[in-house]
Parts: sequence; structure tokens; C-alpha cells
Amino acid sequence: MTCWFEGPLAAFDTETTGVDAEEDRIVSAALVVQDAAGARPVVTRWLVNPGVPVPRAATDVHGLTEEHVQRNGRWPAPVMEEIARALAEQCAAARPLVVMNAPFDLTLLDRELRRHRATSLARCLESVPLCVLDPRVLDRQLDRYRKGRRTLTDLCEQYEVVLDGAHEAAADAMAAMEVCRAVGRRFAARMERLSAAELHALQAVWHAAQARGLQAWFARSGSAEAVDPAWPLRPELPAAA
Repeated sequence: MTCWFEGPLAAFDTETTGVDAEEDRIVSAALVVQDAAGARPVVTRWLVNPGVPVPRAATDVHGLTEEHVQRNGRWPAPVMEEIARALAEQCAAARPLVVMNAPFDLTLLDRELRRHRATSLARCLESVPLCVLDPRVLDRQLDRYRKGRRTLTDLCEQYEVVLDGAHEAAADAMAAMEVCRAVGRRFAARMERLSAAELHALQAVWHAAQARGLQAWFARSGSAEAVDPAWPLRPELPAAA
């Protein structure tokens, strides 16, 4: 039987106007589908005119200017529906979905769906089983005592994955998928016995523990920053009174 890290995977990534999943917007997204390790990937890209300014700081990261997305991007409403439908198709095909730092990208997509389509990601996926693999959570759990940062660039270096065109959604999605496969191979003694569905459930527990540890570290450092333990999607914030 083929291990999950050698079999079919899909990977999703976004580029955005900022780092606030509640308020920032998607300016580009990509879905990369691979039927087996080493197979030729099928890539779908979306470019979005978010309807809000694209800050210079965001452009400096991903290279997408406000002028470019206004001229070439599509309106968010149909794009968000297309993305949600594409993810649902992958879930229906029992293809695990690789998302680096899933609580950010999936929460951002959920908020965009609520904003532009009056629906939620959970509602779009309610008839299919969601199975997410998050390289960041997996690496933190399986190699927890390694020092250093764990951004996608860092993980690519650690697992010897080539990242061409960092901060381009398709390139990042493909790199995250390859990191996920590499994590599985490096820790095969522990990974090959688990199905992707079992890993999905375990990652929710692992992420919550990782969040508690990071929150304690912040407290010791005198920082008031909050760490959300929810994974792979943060719950909707209650409406302001």
C-alpha cells in the first residue's frame, strides 16, 4: 500500500494584502495537484482585484502591485467560490490538502467567502471530508528540539527542497507539498503507519500543544501577543457589541 507521502496530494497557497487573516484580502491563490510523488503537477492560479489598496509592504513580499491586480485581477466573489469548489473537489477525491500554516490561509479564505459570498468554508466543504497536512505543524512535532525558524524557506533548506520563486502562490504551494513528502520520508518509521486522515486529527492536537507552548514563551518574554490554538481553521470571531 502506498504511503500518503508518496501518493496523491494537492497543495493550496495564497498571497495577500497583509498578515491579518480577519481583515486582509487575497490577491492571488494557487492549487497544485499531483497524482503521485514525482508526477507532473497540474496548477490552477487565480489573480484577484481585492477591492482594497495593496500596501507597499505586501507588494515588496509577493511583487503584485495594486495597479497590476486592478488591471488584471478578477472580482473576489466568483474567485472565492471557484477556489472553495476546487478545494471541495480535491476533498471529494480523497486527496489530502497540503497547506503551510493552514490556520492563516484557510481562515483568510473563510473570511473572504463570508465577505463576498455570504457563506463559509465549512459550509462549502460540509459534504466532503477535509483532510489537511500542514508542514509547519508536522515539522514542529517530529523535530521539536531543532533550533531556528520554521518558515517555508527554512523548511525547504532543512529538507533540501528547491523553492523557485518564493512568495508566488504556485511556487510556494509546490514547495510545501515537496516539504510534506520529505517530512514523511525522513520520519517514515512514524509516518507510514498513519493515514492522512489520522494525521489530520493528530495535527489539531499537536498544533494546540504547540500554541500553548508558544503562548507560555510569550508570557515569559513579557509579550501580550495571543496565540490561537485552533487548527486548521480559526472559528469566526463574535460580532462586536
